[in-house]
Amino acid sequence: MRPFTNEPTLELRRSDARESLLAALRELDARLPIEVPVLAGGERVGPADVEVFHSTDPGEPERVVAVATRGGPGVAATAVQSARDAFPAWRARPAAERGGILVAAAERLRERRLELAALQVRECAKPWGEADADVCEAIDFLEYYAREAIRLAEGPSLLQAPGERNAMRYEPRGVVAVIAPWNFPLAIPTGMVAAGLAAGNAVVLKPAEQSPASGLMLVEALREAGVPSGAISLVAGYGDAGEALVRDPAVHTIAFTGSSAVGLGIVRAAAETPDAQPHVKRVVAEMGGKNCVIVDSDADLDEAVPAIVRSAFVYAGQKCSACARVLAHEAVAETLIERLAGAASVLEVGQAESFGTDVPPVIEREARDRVESYAAQAAAEGRVVARREPVPERGWFCAPTVVTDLPPESSVLRDEIFGPVLAVDRVPSIDAACEVLEQSPFALTGGLFSRNPAVVEEVARRAPVGNLYVNRHITGAMVARQPFGGNRRSGVGSKAGGPDYLLQFVEPRVVTENTMRHGLVVE
Repeated sequence: MRPFTNEPTLELRRSDARESLLAALRELDARLPIEVPVLAGGERVGPADVEVFHSTDPGEPERVVAVATRGGPGVAATAVQSARDAFPAWRARPAAERGGILVAAAERLRERRLELAALQVRECAKPWGEADADVCEAIDFLEYYAREAIRLAEGPSLLQAPGERNAMRYEPRGVVAVIAPWNFPLAIPTGMVAAGLAAGNAVVLKPAEQSPASGLMLVEALREAGVPSGAISLVAGYGDAGEALVRDPAVHTIAFTGSSAVGLGIVRAAAETPDAQPHVKRVVAEMGGKNCVIVDSDADLDEAVPAIVRSAFVYAGQKCSACARVLAHEAVAETLIERLAGAASVLEVGQAESFGTDVPPVIEREARDRVESYAAQAAAEGRVVARREPVPERGWFCAPTVVTDLPPESSVLRDEIFGPVLAVDRVPSIDAACEVLEQSPFALTGGLFSRNPAVVEEVARRAPVGNLYVNRHITGAMVARQPFGGNRRSGVGSKAGGPDYLLQFVEPRVVTENTMRHGLVVE
C-alpha cells in the first residue's frame, strides 16, 4: 500500500463543488425516506416486519429522512451470535487481506462522497464543510487502520537469548460491539468499526437512533467491499439494544462514543463477569468534555478570537471537543470579551444546507430545550454579552450565547452543555488557569493562546487533557496527525487515529521456544 495521506476536503469556495453538493442533495431528497433494515448476519429484517422509528431533519422536523427497523435485545443477541459464527473465518484471513478490504470500502465511500455528505446535512443538520470533512475522516480511518493492521501483524521485536526463540503476536479478541454517536454519524462509527475489523474481530454496530441511515451506508460499503455479512451487522435502535450488546456474555470489546453518563454506565455494566463469561470485557470509551481555552496576556487576539468562535459555535457546539469555556488573563479579558461578543453577534444562524450558515440547528427538541435552559440560567447568574437573535422558527435552533461573570459554583461552568453557549472567565495568572484545568473531572481537549514558550511548556506539562492545541482552534483532529482521545472522565482507552488504537482490540500472546533440542521430528 502507498503511504497514508489524509483525504483532502472539497474547496467550497469553488462554484462547481457547491453545485455538485446541491445536486446530490436534490437527488437524495427525491428518494427520502431511506429504509434502514436490521442486518443481523445474513438476515435482513425490514421496516414492514417489526416496529420502526424515524430519523428527521433537525432543520425541518416534519421531513422524515429514514424509516428504521427497531432492533431490540433479541435482535442484538442474534447479531452477536452471527458475529461469533463469522469470527473464526475472519480472524484467519491475513492482515493484508483484511486491510485490502478496508481500502476497498474506503473507495466505496469516495464514490458516494457527495451523497454521504448530503445525507449528513439532512439527517444531522451538519453544514456542508462539516459534512464533507466527516466523510473524509471516515475514509481516513479505513485507510489508516488497514495499514496499521499490517504493521501490527509483524509483531514487536523481542530480545533473543542464545538457545531461545521469543515471538510476540497480537490476536483479535472476538466480538466487538460498537455504540456510536450522531454528531459524527459516519466518521466515528467508521473509526470504531474499522479498528475492530482490521484487527480481525467481528463487529456489531448500533448507530445512534438519530442517524440510522448513516450507519446503513457504512455497513453497505463494508459488505460491498468484501466483509462477510456475519462479520459486520447493523442493529439500529434505542438504548435497550445498546444495553443488550453491552451485557451479552459473548461480547469481548465495547467501543463507545457519547456522553459521560452513558459511558460510565457501560463501564460499570461491562465490569460484571458472570460465571458463563470466560473473559473480562474491555471498554474503549470516548466521552464528554468541558473544554477550556486559556488566553494569556500576550496572546494575539486576532488569532484567538476567530479560533475560539470556530471552536465554540461551528456545528452549534455539538462536538465533544468544542470550546465551552475561556479562561482569559485579566490583562486582556475585557478586550477579548468585547471582541468575542462582536464576533458571536454576526454569526449566521440558519439551515445546514445553506453554504453561509455558521450555526445550524441542534439535533432534536430535547437538545434545544436543554441548551436554552442553560442559556437562561447563565443570564440569571451572570452577564450575557452576546446572544444572536432572532433564530429561525422552524427547526431546533438555539441562539449562540456568550456569557461572563458567572459564579464559580455555576453548573454552566461545570456541565457539558453540548450547544452554542460559551462562558468567559477572568483569571489573574496562567497558574490560576491551570488550576481550573487540574480541578475538572473532564480532560478531553484544551487550548492555549500565548507567545511565551515558557508558558506553552508549563501549560503542556500541567494540562491533563488528551489533546492540547496551541495558538489554533481546538476541534478537527486529523487521523494520523492528531490522535484523539481524552483522559479522566472524558475517556477510557487510547487515541483514535493513532498508532496505539488497534491494541485495544487485540490481546498479546508470547511464545518462547527452547531451540537447544536434540533431534527434530519431520512429518
